[in-house]
Amino acid sequence: MAKLSCDFRFLLIPAAIIFIYIQMRLFATHSDYADRIAEAMDAEHHCTSQMRLLIDQISMQQEQIVALEEGKRRKEQECAQLKALVQDLEKKGLQRITDKTQVPVAAVVIMACNRADYLERTIASVLKCRSSVASKYPLFVSQDGSDPNVRSKALSYNQLTYMQHLDYDPVHTERPGELIAYYKIARHYKWALDELFYKHNFDRVIILEDDMEIAPDFFDYFEAASVLLDKDKSIMAVSSWNDNGQKQFVHDPYALYRSDFFPGLGWMLTRSIWNELSPKWPKAYPSWLSILLKENHKGRQILRPEVCRTYNFGEHGSSMGQFFQQYLEPIKMNDVKVDWKSQDLSYLMEEKYKKYFADIVKEAKPVLATDAVLKASNVKGDVRIQYKDQSDFERIARQFGVFEEWKDGVPRTAYKGVVVFRYQPPRRVFLVGPDSLQKLGIENA
Repeated sequence: MAKLSCDFRFLLIPAAIIFIYIQMRLFATHSDYADRIAEAMDAEHHCTSQMRLLIDQISMQQEQIVALEEGKRRKEQECAQLKALVQDLEKKGLQRITDKTQVPVAAVVIMACNRADYLERTIASVLKCRSSVASKYPLFVSQDGSDPNVRSKALSYNQLTYMQHLDYDPVHTERPGELIAYYKIARHYKWALDELFYKHNFDRVIILEDDMEIAPDFFDYFEAASVLLDKDKSIMAVSSWNDNGQKQFVHDPYALYRSDFFPGLGWMLTRSIWNELSPKWPKAYPSWLSILLKENHKGRQILRPEVCRTYNFGEHGSSMGQFFQQYLEPIKMNDVKVDWKSQDLSYLMEEKYKKYFADIVKEAKPVLATDAVLKASNVKGDVRIQYKDQSDFERIARQFGVFEEWKDGVPRTAYKGVVVFRYQPPRRVFLVGPDSLQKLGIENA
C-alpha cells in the first residue's frame, strides 16, 4: 500500500510539469494574440488617421476648385466687360474720328506688338502728315498681345481707335527653324484686316507697321492711287515702297511703276481683293508673299513709287534686323510735297502701261553683261542689260549693289522680268530677263 502511494506521487510530478508547460504555452499564445490585436488596433488607428487626412485634403482641394471656378467666372466676366469696353471705345473712337459727311479714302492701321517707343515714333509721323486730311483716313492701332506699355501708349491718343488682338492658341510650326513670331504676325494681320473690312466696313485699308515713318505726300499719293485701284482691276494693291529705293538708286519723286513683285511696307488693298485673300491667308508671315505674288496674281500687278513714301527704322524686330544696314537704313524717303491731284497717272492703266514701259526700255542702249557697271558708266542716257537666268541676274545685281533676291520666280521690283533703278542719276539701268522683250512686245531691239 505504501508502495502504491509512492508511485502515485511520482506520477503527480510529470503531470504538474505538463500542466505548467500547458499554462506557459497558453500564456505565450494569449500574449501573442494580444500583441497582434494591439498591432491591428494601431493599424486601424493609422488608417483612420490617414482617411481623415485624405478627407481633409479632398475637402481643401474641393474648396480650391470652387475658388478657381469662381475666379475663372470672375475673369470671364472681366474679359467680357473689357471686350465690351474695347468695342465701345472702338465705336466711340471711330465715330469721333470719322466725319459723317466725308467718305473715307481708306482706313489706316498701324500693326503693333511690344515696341512702345517705335509705335510712338510712327504715330507721331502719321499724325503730322495726316492733320489736314484726318477725316479721309481714320487711324487705328491694332495691338497683338497685351504689352501694357503699347496699350497705354495707343490709348493716350484721342486721334485714333485702339484694337487689341488676344490669341492664346498654341503655335505649331510646320518647318524646322521657323519663328513662332511669324505665325503670330500672320494671325494678327488676318484678324485686323477682317475687323476693318467686315466689322467696320471700309472699302480700302492702308497697312503700316510700328517701325515706319511716312513722307509728306503719303496720303495724297494713296488718294491718287486709289482712283487707279478702283478703275483698273489689273492692279492688285498699291505700295509706298521700292526695294531698290536706296539713295544712290533713285532720282524722280514723280515716277511710278507697275511691278509683279509685292513689296509691302506701307500698302493699300481693297475689300474685293481681301475677299479673295482672307479665306486662304497663310499660317506664317513670309508665306503671304506667295499669296500676293504667284498664287493670286492672275496677271495683276502692284503700283509702287521710285522714291519711297515710307521709311523703315526698325532695326530690331521679328526679322532680327535682316538686311537693315545694307538695304533699309540707306532708303531715301521722299521729302518733296508732290501735288498728286494735278498729275496725269493714266499711263499706269493696264491698256497704256505696257506700251509706255516698252518704249522707255526700247530707247535704252544695250550693254553686255560683262563688266556691266563699267560699261554703264561710259554710256550717256539709259542702258539695258540682259540677264540669262536667276544666277546671272544675281551676279549683275551684285555688281551694282541692288537687291539680288527672287521670290517665287520674281526678282524684287520686276515688271515682266525687268528691274529698273537709277545708276549715277538720272541714268536708268534696266536689267532685262531672257524673255522680257518678247513679253513687252519689243522687236528688233
